[in-house]
Amino acid sequence: MRRVTGIGGIFFKARDPQALGAWYRTHLGLAVDDWGGVAFRWADDSPAGSGTTIWTPFKHDTRYFEPSTAAFMVNFRVEDLQGLLAALRADGCEVMDKVEESEYGKFGWVMDPEGNKVELWQPPPGQ
Repeated sequence: MRRVTGIGGIFFKARDPQALGAWYRTHLGLAVDDWGGVAFRWADDSPAGSGTTIWTPFKHDTRYFEPSTAAFMVNFRVEDLQGLLAALRADGCEVMDKVEESEYGKFGWVMDPEGNKVELWQPPPGQ
């Protein structure tokens, strides 16, 4: 199962970048390169070039990122939200119980080992 299919870009500090990269490789299926990051190419996921990557500033006092105390949250596109959440639970990851569905798609969340909340987004069909 493909786990994550894209992101616009995010950069952040980590106590142990190599170990954190390994967690994202193992549990979210990211192809972490030798230089320590991942380059998602739209053409890999959608030969027609369609798709959306969102950038949104939140108010400084938002509670949306909780229980994380970080000043950021990464949103990853996924193909099968329920399947991925089940796989993450089976891997022993801290998966939030709440799943949201709306006209924007399906959303679920997992906490990485450094306490960062990660949003997983299955876009609506055709997006």
